[in-house]
Amino acid sequence: MPSCAGVANPRIFAFLLASLPLSAESVTFSKDIAPILFQYCAPCHRPGEAAPFSLLSYEDARKHAEQIAIVTGKRFMPPWPPEPGYGDFAGAKRLSDAQIDLLARWSKTGTPEGDRAELPPAPHFVEGWQLGQPDLVLHMRQPYQMAASGEDVFRNFVIPVELKETKYIRAMELRPGSKRAVHHANLIVDHARMLRQRDGQDGQPGFPGMDVETEVSGEFDPDSHFLFWKPGSPPQEEPQDMGWKLDPGSDLIVNLHLQPTGKPETVDVAVGLYFADRPAKRFPMLVQLEHDGALDIPPGASRFVVTDHLKLPIAVDVLAIYPHAHYLGKQIDAWAELPGGGRRALLRINDWDINWQATYTYRDPVSLPAGTTVAMRITYDNSENNPRNPSHPPKRVHGGNRSIDEMGHVWLQVLPKAAGEDDPRLALQQAVMLRRIEKYPADFVAHFNLGAVLQAMGKFDEAIPYLNQAILMKPASATATNNLAVSLLMTDKIDQAIQEFRKSLTLDPGYQDARFNLARALIAKGDAEGALAELLIYLKAVPDDAQAHETAGRIYASAGNIAQALPHLRRAVELQPNDSAMETNLGAALAMAGNFQEAITAFETALKADPSNQTARENLARAREGLEKK
Repeated sequence: MPSCAGVANPRIFAFLLASLPLSAESVTFSKDIAPILFQYCAPCHRPGEAAPFSLLSYEDARKHAEQIAIVTGKRFMPPWPPEPGYGDFAGAKRLSDAQIDLLARWSKTGTPEGDRAELPPAPHFVEGWQLGQPDLVLHMRQPYQMAASGEDVFRNFVIPVELKETKYIRAMELRPGSKRAVHHANLIVDHARMLRQRDGQDGQPGFPGMDVETEVSGEFDPDSHFLFWKPGSPPQEEPQDMGWKLDPGSDLIVNLHLQPTGKPETVDVAVGLYFADRPAKRFPMLVQLEHDGALDIPPGASRFVVTDHLKLPIAVDVLAIYPHAHYLGKQIDAWAELPGGGRRALLRINDWDINWQATYTYRDPVSLPAGTTVAMRITYDNSENNPRNPSHPPKRVHGGNRSIDEMGHVWLQVLPKAAGEDDPRLALQQAVMLRRIEKYPADFVAHFNLGAVLQAMGKFDEAIPYLNQAILMKPASATATNNLAVSLLMTDKIDQAIQEFRKSLTLDPGYQDARFNLARALIAKGDAEGALAELLIYLKAVPDDAQAHETAGRIYASAGNIAQALPHLRRAVELQPNDSAMETNLGAALAMAGNFQEAITAFETALKADPSNQTARENLARAREGLEKK
């Protein structure tokens, strides 16, 4: 038998030749990789931004190619936690499978640069304020020194707002001083300036806290926007007719998540505000789904679940969503159950990471009809297998504001759809507070806010029991006591109202709203002298209140003391020009003083502001008559 050694088998050779891989088109930086990096990575990975290295050039990318392939393959970068198919969000930064494959192939095949002629233009970034010079720039009162090492810091800084008139804000931008130290920021409007008392209590600027809420202020103010900032994210502009309101006498609270960078950092926040050119006509509202009271997570529990729901009494457009949990959060789901059947996904995050929390704006508003139930479910992992668990071994965890506590919130920014002449937000807020009382029957805030919203709806009788309950839970609340007194006054329980207003002032002698309301109640009682005494004290503290000046002027005029009435009435119309009623009262006092010419001018101004003001018309005729006889 002849030997086969050294003789090639043609069949085997042909088979092997056919099995060789076909050559694939080379993946290059210029053609394939740069477009991905420029769009998804460069906003943070560029000089002066928060990321640790730049990705604007071939050399930058080549040095980090393997790292890029690993972190994108695990979908750790770019950070975009929402799962596809559960909400269609504007500005989504989720890479496609094909893009991730290109990054991996480029790394494995030697990172070729390719033809530089195929390189797209580098992205252009505006230096400084992204929207141009703001209309108002606010600063921290004192910088905060961040240590080089240690744990994350959650801290709040009070920034006073000195405005002479209400402004509507269409956009805000935050400049933190140290971008690498500031992971993200939330902005909170403290209308009543109640949080400033906590500023600096521990000897450092600001005060600690992961999640901060303002105290109740007595005013129903449901307008709300997600005022969230993160390095590399462009400022969000609101439509001109949907700006958020900022009143004189407010504070901004900047809530910062700070991370050590390996060297000391100075945090010196500046907030740039851009004014809308007209007052808001559309008013979004934040609706919170949560059940922190159910958070009691045993050590070792890997699938602890908390849920909440709310049935919407009116139709809404959902504009944006903000999920929030701390370190044990694992999975977050939000959805809508439609009244006719069917379910619509709003959000799903399968691997929650507090370090990448964000607000998500829907590409198109999600329209939900009245009767829809919005719901959320959050799963927590308090086991050793959770790499983000701050406790080893795991500890029992309850709901709370500290980073070692837990929270479970899904906030929806909705635009209520008008139904008749009433403000549709009131019905929605009523439903939110009733649901909260179901969960927390002894909750002060829920009872107080429900009483406040019923007052705003003109349902003063219905508000009284809820405000009484709020006071039982928090007897020292001057605000709740004042609001109860308002409802008593509006239901003609004048003596009880006076008693409660005085009690409110005993609890807080500087609470000027209660003093002004007490003056109103004393007028209703017929005690003009007592009312005037309260108004004069009030005006020393609040000298630019037009209504208080006008009321004091009317009391003086009714008593025949025109000389003292006129300065108050003149000041009232200065502070609130073109107010028909105030101009009429000023004209009447001027006529009583014999100054018919100036009285005529005041009455004419009143009629120009309101041609239907019959009192001004009749007084104008009398004043002209008086001038003719003079």
